[in-house]
Amino acid sequence: MEATAYRQLLPPGGPTDARTHVEALMQAAVPERSERPYTLVNFVTSLDGHTTIGPDSRGLSGGADRELFYALRERADAVLAGPRTLAAERYKRMLPAPERRARRLAQGRPAEPLLVSISSSGQVPLDVPLFAAPEARALIFSPDPPVAARLAATVVHAPLAPLGQALRTLRADDDVKLLLCEGGPTLFGALLAAGLADELWLTLAPRLVGGASGAALLSGAAPQAPTRAQLAGVLEHAGTLFLRYRLWPERR
Repeated sequence: MEATAYRQLLPPGGPTDARTHVEALMQAAVPERSERPYTLVNFVTSLDGHTTIGPDSRGLSGGADRELFYALRERADAVLAGPRTLAAERYKRMLPAPERRARRLAQGRPAEPLLVSISSSGQVPLDVPLFAAPEARALIFSPDPPVAARLAATVVHAPLAPLGQALRTLRADDDVKLLLCEGGPTLFGALLAAGLADELWLTLAPRLVGGASGAALLSGAAPQAPTRAQLAGVLEHAGTLFLRYRLWPERR
C-alpha cells in the first residue's frame, strides 16, 4: 500500500510520509533518561472544536489522519486511553498492519504498544475487541482487578495511583519512554492539570459540526496555571491540517 504524501508546511519542507515525519521528530524529542514517559496527546477535532460526531471520532477521521494515528502508535511504547474512550471507540488491537509489527520486532521491541487505562471506579469495558485479541497487552490501574470470565489478552492490574505516580511506574517498571494518550477530554485535562502533557498532536478536520454534537477537546479540572502551546509542526493533506504543539505550564 502506497503511503500518503503530506505537504510539510512547518518546518518548511517538501512532501513527507507519516512514519518518516513521526520518527524524525521523536528521535530528537524523547529523552533517554527521565522519571516519567515523554507524553504526547493525540486528538482530531472539527473546525468548531468537537472531537466526535455522535458517539465516536470516525466521522472526523479520514485516511490521512488514520495513517498518522497508526504511525504514532507504531512509535509509542504505550497507549493511554480512558475507559470511556475505550468503550466509545471500540478499541481493537493496537497495530493491525503486520508490516508495522514487523518493524517493531526488528528493532527489538514488542510487536505492539502496551495499552494502559486508569479507572477510579474500576469499571473497564472488557467487552471491547482489544481484550479478545491474544496478542494484546494491557495494564489497568484501578482500585480492584478487573473481573471478566475470560480474556484472551494479557491484562495486568496495578493499584490505583495518582496520575504522576502511575506514569513514573510505567517508566520504571515497563520501560515506557514514549506514552501516547488518545483521550478522552477528561484524561487530557488531568494530564494538563498535573503538568504531565509534553505535546499535543491535533488533526484539524475541515468540517463544522455545530450544536451540541460531540465532546469538546478538553474537560475536567483547570490547571493551576494556563498551559502555553508552541506550534512546532504543520502537515497538510486534502484540506486537513495536522498540527504539532509543544506544551508547558505558564509561570505566574
